[in-house]
Amino acid sequence: MSLLPRPLPRSLPWGAMARLAGRRLLFAVPVLLVVTFGVFAIAAASPFDPVKAYAGTAALAADQETLDRLRDNLGADEPFTARWWEWLASASTGDLGRSAVMRQPVAQVIGERVVWSTLLCAVALVAAVVLGTVLGVLAARRPGSPLDRTVTSLSYTLEAAPAFWLGLLAVWLFALQLGVLPAGGLTDTASEQVTAGQVARHLVLPAGVLAVSQLPWFVLYVRQGVGDALAEDPVRGARARGLSERTVLLGHALRSGLLPVLTLIGSRVPELITGALLVETVFSWPGVAAATVEAATAVDFPLLAALTVLATAAVLAGNLLADLLYGLFDPRVKFRDM
Repeated sequence: MSLLPRPLPRSLPWGAMARLAGRRLLFAVPVLLVVTFGVFAIAAASPFDPVKAYAGTAALAADQETLDRLRDNLGADEPFTARWWEWLASASTGDLGRSAVMRQPVAQVIGERVVWSTLLCAVALVAAVVLGTVLGVLAARRPGSPLDRTVTSLSYTLEAAPAFWLGLLAVWLFALQLGVLPAGGLTDTASEQVTAGQVARHLVLPAGVLAVSQLPWFVLYVRQGVGDALAEDPVRGARARGLSERTVLLGHALRSGLLPVLTLIGSRVPELITGALLVETVFSWPGVAAATVEAATAVDFPLLAALTVLATAAVLAGNLLADLLYGLFDPRVKFRDM
């Protein structure tokens, strides 16, 4: 039986959690308004011409009168404030508008792609957390050991490596040199239907690269947290009483050391989304990356605004989830203080 102190059991504060979520939701509304307004303002100042992007190569042979009519139909000459207000009014009713560059409703464009981006980010995040926890604990058990120095040095090296560079390196090694994994796409070229086996096989490289790009942060946080917990007086006393290393590590040090990781999960969401866009581009993964790039270069206001709202909402949701988890697992934290 462990002699380490354990927190007293407490009932789950569902009411306080709901109030915290409500406050964050109220805070999210003005944030999203400011973000979308900024997107329209920046897009309006962009040097790209939405009319030529919409017409494509046909714009090269079109006369000025045709381009002017197309510009009028697209509303390209309207002030961006008028466009923003029109989009906001339509979005409030559930209509996100129509993408000019994709020739589809914005909701359809996002619906077809967000599933694959979510799958990629979820698998990569879970892999990064699990592997980072294991490596961080192993490194913290014996500070200064060869394993600790190797893990720490590798983490700092990977921390400085861009996600797209890791992706290109993975394609060269595993797809071109070894030929053990596909270089990109969602399914095999000759396949006429999407199967779970093919998706899983094609997911290994992009999810692995995205996980590796996030791995250093979790390794270093867990190593620091578990290392500090192992140096606390209760742990030293437990070791002096002869408790096994496994009991000391899992019974107290790991539980205390993982608390900062809960906050880290929420703070890593923005970089996870950015890394996913780069990884999707390298591996031709059919997520929202291609739509984001095309919307930006074509100044596709409705699609660009919807994708930005989606990314901002994901960041806010990640921060909220981190705060809720931290409040649940650390009895010293009160939801009313968040």
